[in-house]
Amino acid sequence: MDRNQATGLILIALMVITYFTFFAPEAPQPQPETVTEQASEPAQESPVVSDSTFVDAGPSDSLQAVMNTQKYGVFGAGAAGDEKTITLENEDLRVDLSTKGAIIREVELKSFKTYDDQPVVLLTPGSNKFSLTLNSPGKIIDLAELYYNHSVSTVGDTAVHTFRLDMGNGQYVKHTYKLPQQGYELAYDLELVGLDNVVTREDLIYRWDDHIRPQEKDMELSRTNTTINYFTSNGDFDYLSERSTGLEEEVLEESVKWISIKQRFFIAGLVAENRFSRARVSTNYDPEKEDQVKFAQVMLGLPYEDLKSGKGSFRYYFGPNDYHITKNVAEDFSKNLWLGWPPMIWVNKFVIIPLFDLLNNFLNNYGIIIIVMVFIIKLVLSPLSYKSYVSMAKMKVLKPELDEIKEKHGDDMSKAQQEQMKLYQKVGVNPISGCVPMLLQMPILLSMFYFFPQSIELRGKSFLWADNLSSYDSILDLPFTIPFYGSHVSLFVLLMTVSTIFITWQNQQVSTVQGPMKTFSYLMPVIFMFVLNSYPAALSFYYFVSNLVTFGQQAAIRKLIDEDKIKKVLEENRKRGGSKKKSKFQARLEEAMKASQQQARSRK
Repeated sequence: MDRNQATGLILIALMVITYFTFFAPEAPQPQPETVTEQASEPAQESPVVSDSTFVDAGPSDSLQAVMNTQKYGVFGAGAAGDEKTITLENEDLRVDLSTKGAIIREVELKSFKTYDDQPVVLLTPGSNKFSLTLNSPGKIIDLAELYYNHSVSTVGDTAVHTFRLDMGNGQYVKHTYKLPQQGYELAYDLELVGLDNVVTREDLIYRWDDHIRPQEKDMELSRTNTTINYFTSNGDFDYLSERSTGLEEEVLEESVKWISIKQRFFIAGLVAENRFSRARVSTNYDPEKEDQVKFAQVMLGLPYEDLKSGKGSFRYYFGPNDYHITKNVAEDFSKNLWLGWPPMIWVNKFVIIPLFDLLNNFLNNYGIIIIVMVFIIKLVLSPLSYKSYVSMAKMKVLKPELDEIKEKHGDDMSKAQQEQMKLYQKVGVNPISGCVPMLLQMPILLSMFYFFPQSIELRGKSFLWADNLSSYDSILDLPFTIPFYGSHVSLFVLLMTVSTIFITWQNQQVSTVQGPMKTFSYLMPVIFMFVLNSYPAALSFYYFVSNLVTFGQQAAIRKLIDEDKIKKVLEENRKRGGSKKKSKFQARLEEAMKASQQQARSRK
């Protein structure tokens, strides 16, 4: 071989190497194939397959194998393969898993529909992304990029789906999923065996990005009820702000027991049987994106020692934000359903929810259930309502004398208040006795403000002109948006407002309130008309019915109260010298007025 031939062969060899190194076409990736337990390949049709039986991931050429080894190290055995979708399904849930990454691709809640009658799909490949990274010497490996062999076995009535990556020499990564015949919980186990020499003993980082899909009609109400909740190993429940309009982020160095991406009516959560070593969570949203409620990101530390010792056990919860179900998932998991601060949360837990459940067992119309609830609650509270109205009647009898005192000491408010307190003491009237019964009823009224907007039982249920009691009822869509009101008109809210104004006027007939406070009492219903216009129809309907029953109660009480008799009792008290013992409120009020008078004199 002469020099020219040798030079030519060398040049040809260099061209071939250059081509395969830089210009060779990538091997075509196989298209994903849907596989279910009922419709699988012939080799997988048996209902019980041993863990040693797996689908061949497929060979790769030698050059690709070298590149995979360089990128993934010992995990290069899973760098190529066939991606298939494995479907797990029970009465309530459908979960699609992928042989690429052994991750969840899609989750559907089979018993629920969206506001436009579509299936409720919490997770999709386009809206969710999972990763699971570990540190190997000189490399960061994402286990969610690798291909796994799938097998299925049966334990009792539960199908056990195993995704396994064998790397030889007893080394493997195994993901196991179990879905029972019913319910919303998906058991998940992660095990790393024989990898001490190739994995640094640090946490694996589990990352979940969720572009939360809208399920309800009202995007604003959905956003203000969507957040990330978490529960630490110290027993502390906490959350990111729901109403934030920007980035919300929290870094937790303490261990965490569970974490949830909570929407208004649905939850996607992950519970650790042992613990997550640490966490970082965040939420954000773009108001211009109508196809996304919020963007949620969860990053969790999975202790390597747990994963190699068989303690890497977890449970996903994909289901409704229903108090009856979530209270059995994990400790304080029911707090995903926010029922208000004390005492409202106690009223909801021990009064409203049990009463609602009881009526739900006998009635199948939720509008009728709300009406019956109003009657029962008003009946129980009727003694307080009666006492409050009697107190107002006493104040009405005293009104001429109170007006005379105001006229006499109009320029000296402190003196006028002192004279009024003396009159109350003479006739034996406590000026706040009418307020206390009303204050005692306030926790129940406020409890409804938390209960109805989050009651999943009302979701999609219609009554009268409201096609969905969990959303606003619109009888007119406006061509423009009124600030703080919205672009629609809710009839239940209008009826509630008119009835509240009427009851306010009725109470003013027996009230001594004058001046700005009297005007403000008429302004409050108008304010609530703006606030509640976009709230669920069930809430404004409850308040409207409550107003109607209140009007009936007051009409009945007026017939029972004899104002002439009250006047005689007050005169007898006056003759006897009135009440010798002052109430604590009266004593403190007199002390405050005296102090005010002394300050005024010292200024002069």
